[in-house]
Amino acid sequence: MLALMYRVALRLMMIAVVLAGGAAPTAAASINIVVLGASNTYGKGVARNAALPAQLQGMLRAKGYDVRVGNAGINGDTTAGMLRRLNAAVPAGTRLVILQPGNNDVRRGVGGDRAGNIAAISASLQARGVKVLLVERMLAGLRQHLQPDGEHLTAEGFRLAAARMLPQVEAAIGAR
Repeated sequence: MLALMYRVALRLMMIAVVLAGGAAPTAAASINIVVLGASNTYGKGVARNAALPAQLQGMLRAKGYDVRVGNAGINGDTTAGMLRRLNAAVPAGTRLVILQPGNNDVRRGVGGDRAGNIAAISASLQARGVKVLLVERMLAGLRQHLQPDGEHLTAEGFRLAAARMLPQVEAAIGAR
């Protein structure tokens, strides 16, 4: 009788494991986003929590998204530099890259193919299954929110830029 009860209990446990999918349920994975660019991505002249990636992360979390927005901005970087460091800057599992190439190629008169570099960055990311949101005109309409240098946004400017791109980012990462 005891042996029969043991076999029945063992079978019930096996059925429970099968019905549960073989493992305990896990929480949904966090959404990983990377903002790739130069000084206005980095947040030159403002605190890290006031830079574009941090402001965007705060807005997305306030809307209920489990998200991490990484800051892959480097002051003075060019599109060629962004292309060279792409694999290191965008880890596996990233769902979206917000590419803000800036104007350092033009401002510095650096040779090379800006448009070609942007296309190569986008193609490389898309080949990895990463969506790309190109933000060429982040400063458009935000001139009154520039720091005294006339090139970099203030904390309020970054907040406004993040709010403007929020609907596009939500569409790119999909529903919660």
